[in-house]
Amino acid sequence: MIELSNLTSLDLYAWIILPSLIFLARVCDVSLGTIRIIFISKGIKYLAPLIGFFEILIWLLAIGQIMQNLTNIYYYLFYAAGFATGNLIGIILEEKLSIGTVAIRIITRKNADSLILALRKKHISITIVEAQGAKGPVKLLFSIVKRKNVKRAINTVKKHNPNAFYSIEDIRQVNKDLPPYKKDGASRFFTDYLANWRKAK
Repeated sequence: MIELSNLTSLDLYAWIILPSLIFLARVCDVSLGTIRIIFISKGIKYLAPLIGFFEILIWLLAIGQIMQNLTNIYYYLFYAAGFATGNLIGIILEEKLSIGTVAIRIITRKNADSLILALRKKHISITIVEAQGAKGPVKLLFSIVKRKNVKRAINTVKKHNPNAFYSIEDIRQVNKDLPPYKKDGASRFFTDYLANWRKAK
């Protein structure tokens, strides 16, 4: 009876626990690797080496288990699945972190006065250039914003000029701090209240 119990425990470890650990380890190290590469591309030079340390440490733990079980293809499948899942999670994390700045270029044939006014009300600096398109004169609007503010900026473009053409490009570095994005509703009320409270103190 004791021997059967031990055998069951070994089977549980070999076919469920260990493959799951290999999968999770691979997910973690690949996710960290994706974020590390993004940090390098953004010029964040201090966090990238730290993330790389934990990335390779976790990878060594995972590959060590594979090397001890070279004849078990079952572990290979979990290792590969962890790699694929880690890539996906790394991309999702990068989108959530919204690190860095981007350049937004907007080309419009329609009168852009309302769009320019709306963007500037949100403290988004705009450079305006008169240009010539394939079908006549156009206006080129150029702005640099933090990535976390891109969605709201594009929503403003779609609201005031839904037919405008726009492109977004990553920027590695800017030489000046960007102005804070203007908040709306409750967020703006809370920010203003906090600022006034600090002044009163």
